[in-house]
Amino acid sequence: MSRREQSVEPEQVTGAVLAGWGLPDPGADKKARGDVIVVGGSRRTPGGVMLAGEAVLRVGAGRLGVFVPRSIDAQVGTVLPEAAIYALPDHASDPFAQPDRQKIAAADAVLVGPGFDDADETRDTLLAIADAGPACLVLDAYALGILPDIDRDRLPDGLVLTPNREELALLQGRGLGEVLEGDLMDAVRDVARRYRAVVSCYDLVADPEGAIWRIDGGGPGLATSGSGDVLAGAVTGFVARGTGLARAAVWGAWVHARSGDRLTERMGFGFLGRDLVAELPLALLDAR
Repeated sequence: MSRREQSVEPEQVTGAVLAGWGLPDPGADKKARGDVIVVGGSRRTPGGVMLAGEAVLRVGAGRLGVFVPRSIDAQVGTVLPEAAIYALPDHASDPFAQPDRQKIAAADAVLVGPGFDDADETRDTLLAIADAGPACLVLDAYALGILPDIDRDRLPDGLVLTPNREELALLQGRGLGEVLEGDLMDAVRDVARRYRAVVSCYDLVADPEGAIWRIDGGGPGLATSGSGDVLAGAVTGFVARGTGLARAAVWGAWVHARSGDRLTERMGFGFLGRDLVAELPLALLDAR
């Protein structure tokens, strides 16, 4: 166990801490702010990929491409006019076409999972994405549920996971609900070490070496449909901007929580995932 892992208390993150970290200079054009690919969606749940994709841009990433099933590509393109829209292969086990493989390999960050609703198709798609050689993967939702069945060495070194408590338990090989409040920090650290990944789960972020951070705020209003998609998109956007993986996860968790606090102050309980997306740039200003 490293010296870092022997530290019981996580580092507390505040707006002042983030202001001290700063963010990379946005540069003169969108290419300098990072290139993101989001992969997900289904006819049953098309909204997840839309929320995640918009969140990528709302935290300042420059360019967005979205891969979705052909059955919803026109729908997603209408809602996300800022994104380039690509159709996934008709069969999840089919390889991506060479031009699409090149887009995936060239991206600064690739998010897989939001809106997927079939485990087998998610597994095949994730492996096809990994085989294209992305620099960094961010995994959410169904992509986390199938991760224990994937050889970690098939995935890039740059890996970020955004599980909820139930998904965290699955990643540990435990039953749903077995990760209780009292051992959440240990579970997050264990998953980060086990998968050689940065892990963001609720108010905690851990890296594979045992460093851990805590982000206060957000409140119960964040427990709403689409909130996790917004978080995953925000984290991915910060990765693409060049903050480094752990700091990207901390920035994403903080602006997500701060967005919840801002909405609670104005609206009380019951705001929507799409409200969180629109609040992200204002929350980001609070840290700067």
